[in-house]
Amino acid sequence: MMISTKGRYALRIMVDLAQHDGDMPVSVREIAQRQDISGKYMEQIISVLGRAGLLRSVRGAQGGYHLAKTPEEITVGMILRATEGDLAPAECVGSDNLPCERSGVCPSHIVFTRVYSAINGVIDGISLSDLMPEGNPIERARRPRGCV
Repeated sequence: MMISTKGRYALRIMVDLAQHDGDMPVSVREIAQRQDISGKYMEQIISVLGRAGLLRSVRGAQGGYHLAKTPEEITVGMILRATEGDLAPAECVGSDNLPCERSGVCPSHIVFTRVYSAINGVIDGISLSDLMPEGNPIERARRPRGCV
């Protein structure tokens, strides 16, 4: 399984929004400049994120986007599923649970089940706030003592 450019950019866009979201909406142009992403491609990704209920738009001259939920409520899993779809390593373990003619005798099924469970556990356990430098426990651990 490989995360596409769309999924990687979606994470960058959402973290950027989380860091800059305030009273005023954040414009596509601002995010595109900070993240060095094409505005046209970004609009496609933002459209997907909006349909998934992760962003809300504000129209008008001062328009742009806000997160639809707090950074703590939005997980990496929500973002990646919106842009990538189900992240199952095989059809037999995905959210569609397609029947497999080798069910019960396939030696790989347990491996795929565990991989899928591990993937979901990781991506659902990381929120946008964890990816923000001030909210990232890894970054906090690297700081010298006494630093905020």
